[in-house]
Amino acid sequence: MNSAAASCTFCRIVRGEIPAHVVLETAETMAFLDARPVFKGHTLLVPRDHVETLPDLPAPLLAPYLGAAQRLATAMTEGLGAQGSFVATNNVVSQSVPHLHVHVVPRTKGDGLRGFFWPRTKYADDAEAHGYAERLRAALSPGG
Repeated sequence: MNSAAASCTFCRIVRGEIPAHVVLETAETMAFLDARPVFKGHTLLVPRDHVETLPDLPAPLLAPYLGAAQRLATAMTEGLGAQGSFVATNNVVSQSVPHLHVHVVPRTKGDGLRGFFWPRTKYADDAEAHGYAERLRAALSPGG
């Protein structure tokens, strides 16, 4: 076990060293209630292996990880009576624990949460938006 995994809070939860209210366990993932929820039922989904960000997640874990997130989003409505859910992840910035985790938060119309958690902005014009789209397309193209 590397030193990052040894001291990682989420790895310690996965190993059973820190108690948590576990709601889902698969061979590849674990999900547990967030200790400081946005709304009650707010769940964190982590890969069992120490992976820091979504770009670091090995390809074979993509389907099991996203599949578990899908199951949790469904459980928010079926199990908690929420009207929907908010599913999000941070990579490095605002990532309070450096271990990949998806937040799955139950949502109900009028719950007080407005859009995203941060202020929104606008493109100056269509040309600026086009420039950002071009840069992203170039980064996504083979060899980009």
